[in-house]
Amino acid sequence: MKPTLLVLAAGMGSRYGGLKQMDGLGPNGETIIDYSIHDAVEAGFGKVVYIVREYFREQMEQAVKAKYKNVRTIDGEPLEFVFVTQELDKIPARFLPVNPEREKPWGTAHAVLMGAQVIHEPFAVINGDDFYGKESFHILADWCRAHADASGCYSIVGFALENTLSENGSVSRGICSYTSDGILTDVCEHLNIAREADGKVYGDNSVSGENHVELDSKALCSMNMWGFTPDYFEKSAAIFERFLEANSQTPKKEFYIPYAVDCIVKGGQGVCEVLSTPAHWFGVTFKEDRPSVVARFASLVEQGVYPSPLYK
Repeated sequence: MKPTLLVLAAGMGSRYGGLKQMDGLGPNGETIIDYSIHDAVEAGFGKVVYIVREYFREQMEQAVKAKYKNVRTIDGEPLEFVFVTQELDKIPARFLPVNPEREKPWGTAHAVLMGAQVIHEPFAVINGDDFYGKESFHILADWCRAHADASGCYSIVGFALENTLSENGSVSRGICSYTSDGILTDVCEHLNIAREADGKVYGDNSVSGENHVELDSKALCSMNMWGFTPDYFEKSAAIFERFLEANSQTPKKEFYIPYAVDCIVKGGQGVCEVLSTPAHWFGVTFKEDRPSVVARFASLVEQGVYPSPLYK
């Protein structure tokens, strides 16, 4: 069984100032998604599902078909690609029409639901604009294969907080709490996280309201890298309906993956395992991030971690 990789690529890139999913950052114009696909194939994934917006679907499909035409899975088969769109009106009919003030779709958990008709095996979810590292994909692929016949089993890849900090300012991170045997109990959003002059990491706890709290730099945090068994779709869809009952006319409220998982776990419908990765995350949120990401990819190529060009 080869697991599927679901790539969240529908973000509009408004803060970044352009379609960052298509931005060439590697030495030969490779995108962050290109590196993620490369690492996922090495780890044993067999299908990639892109969640995109309709307005750039054709552009993405053409780029993918041209770039990955020679890519094969670990057993020599062509890598399968599926494109699915996330739009504002892709919600149950009883909640239509959408509030005309809403500009963006309904969030990451809504985006994942768009893959329900094309994914029937354990699958991983990643952001299209985040670099997760080879180790993370191997960890998640192994988890998916181990849960090929399971249900109600989910996972989150936790990155050490110190491995996710930005050189260009403060960040927001969901810090994981979990039991002694690694079962997730909570993801608490912290804002304005940064390492300060004393070498310690501080942030604001969005739940308790405490500001400038010292944080454990080794604490595991979420970078939106998840593993799911396919029963997740039905359970998440039911939660989404309840979400819409309360928020369908709210123009900016979004349905996020941590919220959906939290509802499932606290409702006794599943468990979520915390998987630790030693990898260092990096990504592009703002334009100022771009030069450092370009330099990181150049360094990885120089070290022989990746070939250049990445695809031929």
